[in-house]
Amino acid sequence: MILLNHLALRMKLPHVAVFLSLLLSVNAAAQDRNFHIFLCFGQSNLESGGKMEEMDRTVDKRFQVMADADAPNRGWTKGSWYEAVPPLAAKGNGICLVDYFGRTMVAGLPKNNRVGVIKVSVPGARIEMFEIDTYAKYAATAATWMQNHIKRYDGNPYQYLVDLAKLAQKDGVIKGILLHQGESNPGDKEWPNKVKGIYENLLKDLDLKADEVPLLAGEVVNADQEGKCAGFNTILGELPKTLPNSFVISSAGCTSNPDRMHFNAAGSREFGKRYGEKMLSLLSQKAVEAK
Repeated sequence: MILLNHLALRMKLPHVAVFLSLLLSVNAAAQDRNFHIFLCFGQSNLESGGKMEEMDRTVDKRFQVMADADAPNRGWTKGSWYEAVPPLAAKGNGICLVDYFGRTMVAGLPKNNRVGVIKVSVPGARIEMFEIDTYAKYAATAATWMQNHIKRYDGNPYQYLVDLAKLAQKDGVIKGILLHQGESNPGDKEWPNKVKGIYENLLKDLDLKADEVPLLAGEVVNADQEGKCAGFNTILGELPKTLPNSFVISSAGCTSNPDRMHFNAAGSREFGKRYGEKMLSLLSQKAVEAK
C-alpha cells in the first residue's frame, strides 16, 4: 500500500485515475461471477445427522466448500476452497442437507458455474446464538458441551461466518443464505423477527442487496414423521410475512432418526434437494427478469 501511494503521488491526476481504474479491474477479474456462494447457518440439522454412505463420497468438483478451520488430516487450511466431500466441516461427521443442496445446484446450473458453501452451525443453539446483541450472554450460560462447539468459532459464530464470507467474496458472488434452526426455539413467536434481524445484519456487513440474496429456511422434522418439534413449523411458516425474499422449505416426507428431531441420511438428501430446487428456480426467475 505504501508503494502504491508513492507511485500515485508521482503521477499526474489523470494518470492516477487510470492507475486506480486498472487496479480495480485486476481485483474484479479475480472474482469469478460464475462462482455462486451460499452461506449456511443453524443448529444440529445443519451440522450433520445422516450417516455417511459410500454414495455420498462422490462429488462433482464444481461443488466446493470453504474450510471452516484447519484440518491437517484432511489437508484443509481455513479459508481455502476444497471439493465438497463430506463432512462439510473440519471437525464434522456425517452428511446434512447442505451436501445435497450443493449437488442439486451443480446438476441444475450451466457447466461453467461452480457452487461454494460456507457452513457455521452450533448443535442445540437457539437463534439468539447468531444475534449480535445477545450471543455473548447466551453463550455464557450455555451448557459446557455447547460452549465447546462455540469455541470452534472463536466464541462468536455470527462474526465467524461473516469473516469467512468476506474471504469468499474475493472469489465469487454470494447468491443466497440457507438456514435450518428452530428445534431450540419452540413456541417462540418472535423467531421470525429475530431471523429478520440476523439477515439484515448479514446484508449490511457483507454489502449485499436484499432482492439479490434470498433466504431459505427449512421446516423441522414434520408432523407426518411424528417430529417432536413439528409444532414449530407453524411459527416458521410466518417468516415470509416478516422477511421479504425468504422462503420456507417443506420437510414433509423427509425421514428422521429415531429421536424424531434429526433427519437421517435419506431425509437429509431429500431435504437438501428441495432447498436446491427452490434456489435454482429463484435464480432462473432472476435471470429472466434481468433480460
